[in-house]
Amino acid sequence: MFEVVDGTGTAAQPTGLASFASLRRGDDAPDWVRDGVVTAWGLASDTVVRLIVLSENVTFRVDVAGRPALVIRLARPGYATSAAHLRSELRWIEALRRDVGLSTPTPVPGADGGLLQLIRDEAGGTWNAVAFEFVAGTVLEDRDDTPRWFQEIGAVTAVLHRHARQWTPPAGFHRFTWGLADLVGPTARWGDWRRAELSATQRRVLERAEARACAVVADRTGSRDPAESVGLIHADLRPSNAMTHSDAMTNADALTVIDFDDCGYGYYLYDFGAALTFYEHRAEAREMAARWLAGYQEHVPLHAADLDVACALSMLRRLTMLGWATTHREDALPADLWAENQPGTVEVAARYLADPLWLVRP
Repeated sequence: MFEVVDGTGTAAQPTGLASFASLRRGDDAPDWVRDGVVTAWGLASDTVVRLIVLSENVTFRVDVAGRPALVIRLARPGYATSAAHLRSELRWIEALRRDVGLSTPTPVPGADGGLLQLIRDEAGGTWNAVAFEFVAGTVLEDRDDTPRWFQEIGAVTAVLHRHARQWTPPAGFHRFTWGLADLVGPTARWGDWRRAELSATQRRVLERAEARACAVVADRTGSRDPAESVGLIHADLRPSNAMTHSDAMTNADALTVIDFDDCGYGYYLYDFGAALTFYEHRAEAREMAARWLAGYQEHVPLHAADLDVACALSMLRRLTMLGWATTHREDALPADLWAENQPGTVEVAARYLADPLWLVRP
């Protein structure tokens, strides 16, 4: 069902994320990052570059003349250093902006006109870097009314999926896959959840939930035309990757989608699980799920079997993010979500084992 895809043109191996071990959110970037950004994008010498987050990649805010101008992303070593892989992400973003009017930051070319730039670190390694226009607004995760936005997230996701089903990627388009082995297990892309510090009882609960969810996905999708259930997805459209901003035309809040760096080929309904990331155990999870499904079905119909798959993929996403926590820094998440991640995952698994559809029941 999944075709393994990869690109060519990998940059020389940089020193790795250890370069940023002492850096925290809001800190000034190392000189080599700032100087590289200034050179690559032809910016003024007094440009200020500060860390936003270190997660799948290293992301910086760039201020020019005292005002935010760009967001620069350095590709994490070993994650998506392929030039073709990165260019493909930008090509889908450009197609979505052009074809469906998606509100997402515009990719910004460097001084030489290329969207992909190379920045050299102090050890001589080169980092692939891309830039996007800075969008002023509020990350959905930071709002008090986060759940009410899930209907729009669902609707936007359906539009992305409908576009993916109709769009013919250009020659040389390469993105990775989000199959079951990429989500859970020893080869999981973000880490194996079994490396978390778990009691024997907790481990058994999670193993049973994983086995049941994998079986549901395989059973419900195995007999269908792969094009119906698998395609190009955002793979991380959650509250930390959606922003609200003021729309000048309507004078109302509007949604902007950010961070396509995880986009790839996976189950379409994995995006349902991704939307609920880190919130599944919370009281508002059912409301979020209901709103997402309502918004999605404004554009793409769903059937009973689809709900089985959506709930199973939500369970697997939760396990994926427990594995993610074994390979990432605590400051990649708000402190409360980080602290709740492990016990919340066990709680969600227990609920799933008791009722696989608990998340979507009224």
